[in-house]
Amino acid sequence: MAMQEKLVTRRRDGEIPDTVLFLEHTPVITLGVRAKDAHLLASPEALAQRGIALVRTPRGGDITYHAPGQLIVYPILHLVGDEADARAFVRRLEEIAIRTAADYGVAAERRSGKTGAWTRQGKLAAIGVRFQKWVSSHGMSFNVDVDLSGFDLIVPCGLQGEKVTSLKAILGSACPPVAEVRRALLRHFETVMNRPVVITQSDDARIP
Repeated sequence: MAMQEKLVTRRRDGEIPDTVLFLEHTPVITLGVRAKDAHLLASPEALAQRGIALVRTPRGGDITYHAPGQLIVYPILHLVGDEADARAFVRRLEEIAIRTAADYGVAAERRSGKTGAWTRQGKLAAIGVRFQKWVSSHGMSFNVDVDLSGFDLIVPCGLQGEKVTSLKAILGSACPPVAEVRRALLRHFETVMNRPVVITQSDDARIP
């Protein structure tokens, strides 16, 4: 979050170009601005014993779980003109997830009144974003080969009874490596967001 805040400020001030972070989180449960305490099903002590952090964030949405094997996409983009539309921005993130799933023969779709990418087996990608003077932050998580048991500790996205799935759960041994899926996400990000991406290593001096 600290990195994103610094990047948002620098992007808003015109000091850096549009930037997107591709990463994996260590185990953490995050609560968005609409999160309800009742949607956390384990105590902070129990989470600590399992090595899972608990963090409140300023993003939209409810509660979710992040861990290795889940790809995170955090776009820090300055949206201008027709792009300055929160709903359309979320739909573009959904489209990136849907196209990435399709690359591996997995049919994903939108659901009316809900965000994310959904399959018959459950929710594959979750979205929670924030806008500050039309600079975006936070974004999307896409489940590749993540330990899904972490979602048993919460009511994912506040949706009671809805399952969460991953490419691994759907495809089994045919699941592609995380690095390959990251490349697919990046490729579709470039197309859907209409922004050619230059890959920068995380130790670059421009990244706080």
